[in-house]
Amino acid sequence: MSKQDGTGRQVTETPTGDTSASILHLDMDAFFASVELLSRPELRGKPVIVGHRGARSVVTAATYEARRYGVNSAMPMSIALRRCPNAIVLEPRYERYQEVSRAVMAILGDVTPLVEPLSIDEAFLDVSGARALFGPPYDIAQSLRARITHETGLVASVGAAATKFVAKLASSRAKPDGVLVVPEAETAAFLRPQPISALWGVGAAVAERLERIGARTVGDVADLPLAALDAAVGAATAGKLHELANGIDPRAVTPTRLEKSIGHEMTFETDLHDRAALDRELLRLADLVARRLRRGGWVARTVAIKVRFGDFTTLTRSQTIAEPTEVAQRIATEARALFAAAPTQGRGIRLIGVRAENLLPTGAVARGLWDDDESWREAEGTMDALAERFGRGAVQRASLLSTTPRRRSALSGQDAPPASPELPEPPARA
Repeated sequence: MSKQDGTGRQVTETPTGDTSASILHLDMDAFFASVELLSRPELRGKPVIVGHRGARSVVTAATYEARRYGVNSAMPMSIALRRCPNAIVLEPRYERYQEVSRAVMAILGDVTPLVEPLSIDEAFLDVSGARALFGPPYDIAQSLRARITHETGLVASVGAAATKFVAKLASSRAKPDGVLVVPEAETAAFLRPQPISALWGVGAAVAERLERIGARTVGDVADLPLAALDAAVGAATAGKLHELANGIDPRAVTPTRLEKSIGHEMTFETDLHDRAALDRELLRLADLVARRLRRGGWVARTVAIKVRFGDFTTLTRSQTIAEPTEVAQRIATEARALFAAAPTQGRGIRLIGVRAENLLPTGAVARGLWDDDESWREAEGTMDALAERFGRGAVQRASLLSTTPRRRSALSGQDAPPASPELPEPPARA
């Protein structure tokens, strides 16, 4: 089943009074694109892509009509337009998306105080205490969807289950515009035929190891002896996968303030023109951002840069990426691409910044079957462990050992300690 284009959609057709599926995962359908269509209703039913038309741009969002041509979020715009040449491209408006998101989250808060935002367009809800007022989870899900549509004009899909993992998986199966209730007693039947990529934490390397021992579905993983799973993927991962495959997920819905962004900036004492030095600074800043993401248990859906010139004019650029990340190398790659595409030629740079936006808790992300960043993620995780044991200066990136310009550092983002230009860089591969 493809969440991208809605094929293979699975929904609960008949209202159910089941009360065991008290955790909801609500996910807005094609959120950015749908918000744009509110002000462009004549484009409904047409293939619409949200994003910039630049040579290095990628798709921020796409309507389901565009997805049926094979257009996906984070795909290079050039490829998207080759696949769907009749697509209508609209520029993104992030402030508007934040405004609508706040309205949606307020609606959820009217039903239960137990709302855990995951990102700008999705959240978990625990409705076990709301049933006396609003009925069983199915009724609550349908009422929320109806109110969201009435008040915002947008459409949401909802998964309901006894655990967060299954609820999130159910909402992806219900897209677009559906509700899927998985009663607690039917959890195993729902999970067993799912591909192993549905399990959180299964990236390309883990999937390959599981397939070597004959595990291709969640049911296969559930049936494996724990010792065999340990031998294949290691004890820590084996325990988590064994529990998820058997429908065990004890995490509660925890109301949290959604972290908006994490960023670092560098102000140079003299304007900088050297592109190689600027590239090193972008990597250094990406390392600092990634370190804070990992420490806080976050991944980022969007990478942004800030550039201030010698005359104090400032520009910002941002890009939503294919897979949420906490990997410094990926953040640096995206930041460098944004900088390369910006109109900076011949101008001295006074300040440069890197920011991670649209943050999600790490545990809410299901790694795809193919994870291009897995080797870097493992390397940076290992270096984090070495830094914790021996100090941050124990290992450094070779590319950051070069002489760098004198600079003053600044840090942004909530709940973070002050930055210091004297902090050694985190260890990672050269």
